[in-house]
Amino acid sequence: MTNILRIDASARTEGSTTRALADQLVGRLIEQGYGATVTRRDLNLTPPALLTEGWVGANFTDDADRSDEQKALLAGSDELIAELEAADTIVITSPIYNFSIPASLKAWVDQIARARRTFRYTEAGPEGLLTGKRAFIVFASAGVPLGSEVDFASGYLKHILGFVGITDVTIIAADGHLMDGEALNRATSAIHGLKQAA
Repeated sequence: MTNILRIDASARTEGSTTRALADQLVGRLIEQGYGATVTRRDLNLTPPALLTEGWVGANFTDDADRSDEQKALLAGSDELIAELEAADTIVITSPIYNFSIPASLKAWVDQIARARRTFRYTEAGPEGLLTGKRAFIVFASAGVPLGSEVDFASGYLKHILGFVGITDVTIIAADGHLMDGEALNRATSAIHGLKQAA
């Protein structure tokens, strides 16, 4: 049995395009053998803490030397990273807000991108430590085309995932759906076209 981690970032809980598409995607992944257990992290309901000076100091202190206060500051980050480590497949929903990702999702990124936990620096450069996983980004925008010069979300998310070692990334896009009546249909077709897990 494999594990799916679903991360929702839309500020809307009702009428959200990314949430509706993620419902379909997770169902399809389970059908296709990607996993039967699903862990959900709703960043709208439980936004990750923003980084502080104390957090940064705790992160750069060796594990054995951290005070109880420093351990407490990193506890939320540890929990989010543990969810990623336990997952085989990650589904991230990301609507476009002001040409980029929601603030709650950026806070999540800041909490999980941690030197010596999810990546490390080597003589050859940074190395991601969360390898062997597959990720799906469910992307939706009212008018911003996927991959356009004003899309500062999809490329960023792919880069961050690759930075921590997750390089098998598929984007399910309903971009420009308020102007393109077929955008949602294309996203749904992409979901239903997913093949069996290897």
